[in-house]
Amino acid sequence: MDDILINQSVAILCDGNNIERSIHSLSHSKNAMINFDTLIPKLLNGRGLNRLLYFREGKSISSKFAERLHENYYGSVIPCHKSADIPLSIKATQLASKVDTIIIMSGDSDFVDLVLHMKSEGVRVEIAAVRQTTASILIDEADHFHEITKEDWFVYKAPRKTISKRKKSTA
Repeated sequence: MDDILINQSVAILCDGNNIERSIHSLSHSKNAMINFDTLIPKLLNGRGLNRLLYFREGKSISSKFAERLHENYYGSVIPCHKSADIPLSIKATQLASKVDTIIIMSGDSDFVDLVLHMKSEGVRVEIAAVRQTTASILIDEADHFHEITKEDWFVYKAPRKTISKRKKSTA
């Protein structure tokens, strides 16, 4: 029997704050980060990556992280005013006609309506998240669930800050 080649275009949309909170709670470390170098190939499973967008609320977005996502995956970090829910949903709707599959990296039940809408548009919707922090209704409604496990993240050691002693000037 011949091998079947599945040629799909995939967009990965990551709710950064949701995924970060999930892995921080399980790893018991605020320094845990997703290892995209191992996770992305696992999620794609031989399919083509159309887009990787990392939605992040807040101002503390590492420029090194943004550069690596762009260099390795032509990915973009999208800063959000508040939650990623609305910007991610809008982008998913815009991409629906351009991709075969959308992988939403989030366990947030707020995305259930988006999943149902995307599926009604003929888009395959997959969820990638930490099972313990993922709404069961989101897993049930998705076409496929990718469990993010401790093999998919690492804990980095923050550089130590050196405290310099300044001499008091006597004037």
